[in-house]
Amino acid sequence: MKGRTLLCLLLLTLIAWPAVDVRTVSAGEELIVSAASSLNNAFAEIGKEFERVNSGTTVVFNFAASGALLQQIDKGAPVDVFAAADQKTMDQAEEKKLLATGSRKNFVSNELVLIVPRGAKVPVKALKDLTTKEVAKVALGNPDSVPAGRYTHEALKNEALWEVLSPRFIYGDSVRQVLDYVSRGEVDAGFVFATDAVIAKDKVEVVSTIGSHKPILYPIAVIETSKKKDLAQGFVGFVASPEGQRILSRYGFGMP
Repeated sequence: MKGRTLLCLLLLTLIAWPAVDVRTVSAGEELIVSAASSLNNAFAEIGKEFERVNSGTTVVFNFAASGALLQQIDKGAPVDVFAAADQKTMDQAEEKKLLATGSRKNFVSNELVLIVPRGAKVPVKALKDLTTKEVAKVALGNPDSVPAGRYTHEALKNEALWEVLSPRFIYGDSVRQVLDYVSRGEVDAGFVFATDAVIAKDKVEVVSTIGSHKPILYPIAVIETSKKKDLAQGFVGFVASPEGQRILSRYGFGMP
């Protein structure tokens, strides 16, 4: 009798105990962010801070040239947030209806610079110096997919130097690849964003800031097919927040 009573009490206790959603407790949310290569270092820090204030969230980054990222998203890659390094790429994403309505915003600005390997003997101090016979190789991002390359193409066209210099061009698949070419001394000069030059300042030297192109503004947006739009919008908001902007400014980015 006593054993039967204890069994009944145990059953009643289990029935009364609130149900626990094991899935919610044991597994947090994963947010996938595809971002331009030049955002690598700054976004890595922003991701850690976003995870800290959003307990249980893991931010997974995919860094590449903006054009390559757009192709991935267009082909159905699972992405929640897209941050590009130029307006044209994001315009294309909008035309393809890949963006959640009203989520797009500009969040930082940047500059295009001409760099040379630190300690280089080739005398390059300005754009016109690239035409001298001492300069054999000039690296830039592929204008078809790399925003920094697109800005370079525009600037050199405006300076009537594109056709003159084109035989010397070495194309990179991303702005960071161009930075690597110059850092290793494999080319005489290269065009990158100012923020890229900062992270490699012990290996490269900025010799000129290029201004003959459209303003460099980075847009960010939530992807329409995201299953986590609220969390994705939260990340976009954090990037634009004072804390996010402080982190970005430490890496050389300007206000939008």
